[in-house]
Amino acid sequence: MSIERILAPVGVPDVVRVEQRFPRPALADVAGELRERLRASGVLRGLEPGQRVALGVGSRGVSDLPLLVRTLVAEVGSVGARPFVVPSMGSHGGATAAGQVEVLASLGVTEASVGAPIEATMEVREIGRTDDGLPVYLDACAYEADAILVLNAIKPHVAFRGRYESGLVKMLAIGLGKQHGADACHDRGFGRMAESIVASARVTLACARVLGAVGVLANAYGELCQIAVVPAAAVLTEEPALLDRARELAPRLPFDELDVLVVDRIGKDIAGTGLDTNVIGRYHTPYASGGPRIARIAVLDLSERSGGNAHGIGLADVITRRAFAKIRFDRTYPNSLTSTQPATAKIPMVLEHDRQAIQAAIKTSNVLDKQRVRLVRIASTKELDVLEVSTSLLDEVVQHPHLSVQGEPYALPFDAGGRLF
Repeated sequence: MSIERILAPVGVPDVVRVEQRFPRPALADVAGELRERLRASGVLRGLEPGQRVALGVGSRGVSDLPLLVRTLVAEVGSVGARPFVVPSMGSHGGATAAGQVEVLASLGVTEASVGAPIEATMEVREIGRTDDGLPVYLDACAYEADAILVLNAIKPHVAFRGRYESGLVKMLAIGLGKQHGADACHDRGFGRMAESIVASARVTLACARVLGAVGVLANAYGELCQIAVVPAAAVLTEEPALLDRARELAPRLPFDELDVLVVDRIGKDIAGTGLDTNVIGRYHTPYASGGPRIARIAVLDLSERSGGNAHGIGLADVITRRAFAKIRFDRTYPNSLTSTQPATAKIPMVLEHDRQAIQAAIKTSNVLDKQRVRLVRIASTKELDVLEVSTSLLDEVVQHPHLSVQGEPYALPFDAGGRLF
């Protein structure tokens, strides 16, 4: 019996468009806020004319990232120093210098867009060891600079919990440490990651010429709502409160239990694991938890900005042939090898097109009445303000204080080739 014949009887339930409302604090003038915070912090006061300043920029899809970097470049340049950008993203970009430059370009950060050169290398210098012997590395270009300033989003991590997760400390330990730094911190496993990144960051702060760090927070719509410029001496004391605030702002699904979640696209520009594990409630390590219970997840595509990096695809149950064809293993495997988590790169069941992928997810969800399946479709785990939900969830939607129905129910629109449009 063919796959088509097995799945043909599986109906896809009608859905309704739903709007989800989140708190929406936002900065009216991002560049102005960054300039004000920089000047108030005093992190640039010690710079002298002619000094070279490495600006560590990571691989996260931060809103207004080119504007933030361009503003940093201008402010550093205003005191006569010479800024340059250093890709600070551990093993991302296929763990190659060219790949990391491509990642920055995909985020809008180029020499032309920010007004400064980009100096990329995977070479590092060992700058010290933690108290228990963990080697600490620093990007060779940053090592040779007169000063270092890093920029990163602060958010909950996808694989572990701690006072410092994805943010400034992790950028100092892993981002600037490149492949070697990422390897060193991950070799002990995610069970010790919270302590590894702190211990490594302490060495970097003590031994490298770090001026400070710029931490940015976004609301649930991806808009920047807070910028913190933290002097090097205050990074360890100030980041935990910023992480708490980021956790409060993070978007989430409005249902505690689903049979099927359909995700239009995943990618490294969306989350560290392609899908934000905190949103889907699935984790590739036992050191993080929380979120909804979802029986089956169908992923339909990879984002263009991911550049073929399908890290996190293993968290899905079914994918389309379209998504599979875009996977670049040379971009995907370095992340899993470095993080020592092969589950994130495992290939799920591959179905011919969107309709089959959704039908397969429904069939394997073990819901007897397939028309009563609790199904939600989202664009990505980063975009949760607009959802498509099956009509079986309408009663819960109506009772939810932050949800509103937008229009009448309708059938998901598939073209003749089974693709959603």
